[in-house]
Amino acid sequence: MSKEFLELLAREASAVEFEGPIIEARARGADPATIEELEQAKVEALKVRDLLKRRARREAELSALYDTAGDLAALRDLDAVLEAIVHRARQLLATDVAYMTLHDPEQGDTYMRVTDGSISAKFRALRLAMGAGLGGLVAQTATPYSTADYFADARFRHKHHIDEAVKEEGLVAILGVPLRLGQRVIGVLMAANRSARPFHQEEVSLLASLAAHAAVAIDNARLLQETRNALEELSHAHRTARAHGEAVERAALAHDRMTSLVLRGGGIEDVAAVVTDVLGGSLAVLDDLGRPLTGDVGELAELDAGVFESAQASRALGRTVRRGDLLIASVDVGGEPLCTLILRSDDADERILERAALVCALLLLFRRSVAEAEGRVRGELLDDLISRPGSPGLADRARRLGVDLSAPHVVVVVRHEGQRERAAFWASSQATLRHGLAAGRAGEVVLLLPGDNAGGIAQRVAAELSASLQVPATAGASKVCLPGATARPLGGGPGAGDVAASYQEARRCAEALIALGRAGDGASAAELGFVGLLVGDGRDVHGFVGRVLGAVIDYDARRGTALADTLAAYFGSGGSPSRTAEAMHIHVNTVTQRLDRIGKLLGDGWLEPERALEIQLALRLHRLGHTSTP
Repeated sequence: MSKEFLELLAREASAVEFEGPIIEARARGADPATIEELEQAKVEALKVRDLLKRRARREAELSALYDTAGDLAALRDLDAVLEAIVHRARQLLATDVAYMTLHDPEQGDTYMRVTDGSISAKFRALRLAMGAGLGGLVAQTATPYSTADYFADARFRHKHHIDEAVKEEGLVAILGVPLRLGQRVIGVLMAANRSARPFHQEEVSLLASLAAHAAVAIDNARLLQETRNALEELSHAHRTARAHGEAVERAALAHDRMTSLVLRGGGIEDVAAVVTDVLGGSLAVLDDLGRPLTGDVGELAELDAGVFESAQASRALGRTVRRGDLLIASVDVGGEPLCTLILRSDDADERILERAALVCALLLLFRRSVAEAEGRVRGELLDDLISRPGSPGLADRARRLGVDLSAPHVVVVVRHEGQRERAAFWASSQATLRHGLAAGRAGEVVLLLPGDNAGGIAQRVAAELSASLQVPATAGASKVCLPGATARPLGGGPGAGDVAASYQEARRCAEALIALGRAGDGASAAELGFVGLLVGDGRDVHGFVGRVLGAVIDYDARRGTALADTLAAYFGSGGSPSRTAEAMHIHVNTVTQRLDRIGKLLGDGWLEPERALEIQLALRLHRLGHTSTP
């Protein structure tokens, strides 16, 4: 081989350039033997060139496969690996386009996963049914196929939408090899040219090798994703188990704290404090009627119908119900609500709130049981005071209940049409709180409460029990000095020492209020005006005249005036100032001035019919001498 051909080989010259030394020899007039020798050297040089070219190609292919294997070993992103494989296939086979389709098990066809060199959007979005087009044929048969002229090849089914996409891309020659995982075909790797060309066996083998790497990459990615999913599920399960364990432990600790509080005599407020300490937020505890036992309901939310509907749902489901940022846990007994806990919190352990609701319910049940037992004892004592006032040991029995029989008390009889048990429980609770006694009877409750303001106590009892029963409760009251008292009540009192008489008077006051249309009100005989003279046992005329007319009588006594006489003459003349002036032999202006003074002393409304009747009765009693000037 001559030096010229070696130089051409060294600089990787094209095949045409190997004709140069022969042309130059002929131009120099070389003999035929020299020309023949150069021809043989050229042939050998071209063989060496082809061999070097094949080895270079093989080296590039091996390098590409090595790089692909490296990509697989450092697999981080499946899309990046598949794009690299498709790009290398296009470069090594020197094609215009390379692409990969993958099998879609849900639709039963293949779809474009990666393309390189494509310019058609329709082609990139193409889907191939099994057996349709060259790619569908490869996917169906798991065998490589190539065509030098796609549109002239009748070995596979031509579909209109596939042919349109191929035509839009401008493809003519196509080679496809299957992506196989064992016996299963998961896709097709393809290389295509926009001009006719055959594909050699070496190119088919190279593309098949890249396809095998792609299949491995896809399977590795699947396994890696499954491993990641499994690890994530395991991690999530671990976190869930740990969170559950922590929540259970926290709930157990909170329950222990609440139980310890109850055993030490703690109440609803202490349990609520534990809940807010553990869960945070704002908490309110409501009783069976929705009234707050503890906590500031105003800080939580306005208790609308929706909140109480949620409380009903909580009782029905036996668990906490969320309404906005409120957690509601409610407990019932025998179908009747007992207590409801309302917690404002975005994220709180519902089990702790449910346990707190149960503890509060148990506390209320315990209190109710104790109250009922104590109520029976208190009721029995009150019955004995009314029916057997001389029974021995009454003072000792009262002392054990915290009732001081040496102090003035008031008997209150409350008539109602509400729930008998609820009214009796309310009366028992009030008696316990106020160191008194209570007894429930058909249609009424009787209370013996310390104090001497019978009218004020009656009004308070009527208002509070009416609110509790949600129906009118009418209360009559009477002061009494109990057996063992060291002094009579202030101002004396009818039937002092006789609880039975005070009880009867209080009943008459309650009945009088109902008869007067004042159901839901409370009063003693003193507040009933002249009616009180009829229902009161003591007939306290002195007190009645003093309450009704005392200001006028006292004014006359201090100033030496005749306002009481003027008032009597005014009523006697039918309310005529002129006839009053004639009867008293004074000027009508004097009458007018005296009436103005009387109006200021008696206050507004003294001429209203009921008030005027009381004033006239007081005037009669005063003039008859039944009372002296206050």
